[in-house]
Amino acid sequence: MKYNLLGNTGLKVSELCLGTMTFGGKGWAKAIGSLDQQAVDQIVKRSVDAGINFIDTANVYSEGLSEELTGQSIKNLGLHRDDLVIATKVRGQMGQGPNDSGLTRKHIMSQVDQSLKRLGLDYIDLYQVHSFDPLTPWQETLWALDDLVKSGKVRYIGASNVAAWQLMKALDFSAYNRVAGFVSLQAYYTIAGRDLERELIPLLKDQRVGLLVWSPLAGGLLSGKYKRDEKAEGARRTAFDFPPVDKERAFNILDVLHPMAAAKKASVAQLALAWLLHQKVVTSVIIGANKMEQLEDNLLSVNVQFSEDELQQLHEVSQLPAEYPGWMLDFTGKDRNIE
Repeated sequence: MKYNLLGNTGLKVSELCLGTMTFGGKGWAKAIGSLDQQAVDQIVKRSVDAGINFIDTANVYSEGLSEELTGQSIKNLGLHRDDLVIATKVRGQMGQGPNDSGLTRKHIMSQVDQSLKRLGLDYIDLYQVHSFDPLTPWQETLWALDDLVKSGKVRYIGASNVAAWQLMKALDFSAYNRVAGFVSLQAYYTIAGRDLERELIPLLKDQRVGLLVWSPLAGGLLSGKYKRDEKAEGARRTAFDFPPVDKERAFNILDVLHPMAAAKKASVAQLALAWLLHQKVVTSVIIGANKMEQLEDNLLSVNVQFSEDELQQLHEVSQLPAEYPGWMLDFTGKDRNIE
């Protein structure tokens, strides 16, 4: 297991991060997974034994139960708190009241205490806004988050599921006002969904913001269960077809991944994860599992290597169609290209 710096910080996180959306199975999360405490303990122990020091959850996962199971697992296993980097999120609906969602100071201050209680922790390593709140000014959100950092309840702050202009606006505000800024972005990125490369990845590189990848297997589409002319019985996407994917392009990619995986004596899922690990902008890839064999398979992705020809083959079959202003910037920038 390799460890990467989290954005422009000195904090080291494992290149694989354990995702906890499969923990609990309450509410909408039932479609993802419903692991109980015993199963959670087994998953967490195996992950930590493999070198994972990074665990990601959220207050809305199973209506808070995911955080409870995660925190209890840390206790049950006798894990040393300071050896772990624990991340959670705030933004989603946590009640029926008019102020039970969003990124207001009121909601953030209430939810951080509830997350700490559910996790059974004194502090959160990475506190992430789960998405943009169009009703709350960034300055209100960032001042509240800065107060949490200064109080010691939170060590670092991160963003998730935001547009490039929203992230840059927040980073600029933090720098100008000398308050805590986002050190990472958690976003959807996969070989079957490379939209992030248009605007966000250039921004992350320029501003030295870390990238944490969610749903690296495109909601299971790259798990190896799917082939172009075969129906995957009992697969997650049958009941929960998310996130959106250009399926024609995805099956073109799978047509390449299946024989490549067979040649390497690896799984399709391992290759899909390994492709992300080969992208320099990626800090950590979030993996989740409903079964131990899924986790074991995903853990082996860190051992997969690609030749330059293989990476080029994967790039060509998965690359995005050219879009303005990208194609114009490429055309006009040829005389100033340093790469």
